[in-house]
Amino acid sequence: MSKATAQARKAEGNEFFKNKKYAEAIAKYSEAIEADPTDVTFFSNRSACYAALNQWNEAAEDGRQCIIVDKSFVKGYFRHALALQNMGNLDGASDSVKRGLGIDSTNADLKKMSRELDESMRVKKVEQCIVAAEQQESSGDIVSAYKTVDSALRLDPTNDSLKRMMDRIKPKYDRAEKARVSTLDPKERMKEEGDNCFKNAQFEQAIVAYTKCLAAITNKASELALKVYNNRAACYKQLSNFDGTIEDSTNVLEHDPDNVKALVRRAQAYEACERYKLALQDVRQVLAFGMDKAGKQNYDLANGMQHRLNRVIAQLRQG
Repeated sequence: MSKATAQARKAEGNEFFKNKKYAEAIAKYSEAIEADPTDVTFFSNRSACYAALNQWNEAAEDGRQCIIVDKSFVKGYFRHALALQNMGNLDGASDSVKRGLGIDSTNADLKKMSRELDESMRVKKVEQCIVAAEQQESSGDIVSAYKTVDSALRLDPTNDSLKRMMDRIKPKYDRAEKARVSTLDPKERMKEEGDNCFKNAQFEQAIVAYTKCLAAITNKASELALKVYNNRAACYKQLSNFDGTIEDSTNVLEHDPDNVKALVRRAQAYEACERYKLALQDVRQVLAFGMDKAGKQNYDLANGMQHRLNRVIAQLRQG
């Protein structure tokens, strides 16, 4: 069949669609696709029909076909995302929306769906946290239950169920923490003091605590010392003290050369100090580990840095 025949079948399908005769419209769009599988609108229209009939698997597949036929066809991402959303696959729907917005960041339908998905994912996360916290509490894991509820309250501060759980769990958590801290070695207490300051963005106070801790540690290659060096480097980075960041990260790497956090942090500090070649060396080491060992976030960060550093070094050579 010719393209003209395919367009004629599409026109017939459109008439059926207008009259809400979706099954008949699907049949005509299918004939159009058989005649010309390169026209993305046939898949898009058929996806809309399947959606009207709540046949979401078929609607999702036709949305996917839209993207395969024409990656720049924004409506295809919407069709695909809408079907996945109604199937409960919020992550997949969100991914399609983001890909579509990458092509057209102003698309009103995709922006609206993005907001809806963010809200649905937030609500779902809170519900999952409530179930998890209840299981953790009933099993006696009060520390995990407290952390789960605390995390959920940041997503939904007015949730009455979460507030009641926190009122019940917090006293148990405080007692458990008091007992735990009483058993800590004095050096570990100093580290924890630094950790708490860091969590509260009190970076200068955290540095003081970490420095006291390091002064009390005899073996600077011990696991505790390396953790403290790494944490103090993070504080220095927050304060843009890049020399301090480099020094503490180097102390870690002398004894733990594969420490990804220290490598990434030192690379960022080297770049900030315009020591681009050294930064590139650290970045390449992280990338050599692969995504599984480095972690996706660190790997993606290092990959972006590598491209940027290569450009800067090339420009400096030309200059």
